[in-house]
Amino acid sequence: MTHTHLPTTEAAVTAIRDIARELGLAMSVTDDIGADRTSRRTSAAPFTVFDPDGSLPHEAFVELAGSPSVSVRLFPEDDAKITVDGVEFHDLPRDVVPAFLRSVYGGLAFTKSRLFPPGQWLVLPLPGDETYKELITGPGLTPWLARGIR
Repeated sequence: MTHTHLPTTEAAVTAIRDIARELGLAMSVTDDIGADRTSRRTSAAPFTVFDPDGSLPHEAFVELAGSPSVSVRLFPEDDAKITVDGVEFHDLPRDVVPAFLRSVYGGLAFTKSRLFPPGQWLVLPLPGDETYKELITGPGLTPWLARGIR
């Protein structure tokens, strides 16, 4: 499966902004730029802007309005964490973010119950036989999660 290559955090934010505009969703973006500002570089000295290799790390947190609640944290290391109604998908390749969001908002996402191991899972099929799934933790299903039970 090939995805649109998103070489930078800014390119990923632009792709998310395009999807939000297309779907009529409001969004907010918080940018953290510099080695002393990004979450995975907390050991950087204060006011240290560049990484040792001379690059300028850029991390962004994007929130999309509506149902389901969706947030995307884009990391400088080409990966992302997407949270959908409280269910966290960690270590996603940054390049899958647009397809992932289209799956969520396009009605392809569903929840699945299993007896063993016990639990309920949020399943996100992407084009090209790629699927991501995460265990749903917490007290119960949100209305959005409950509507897609299979």
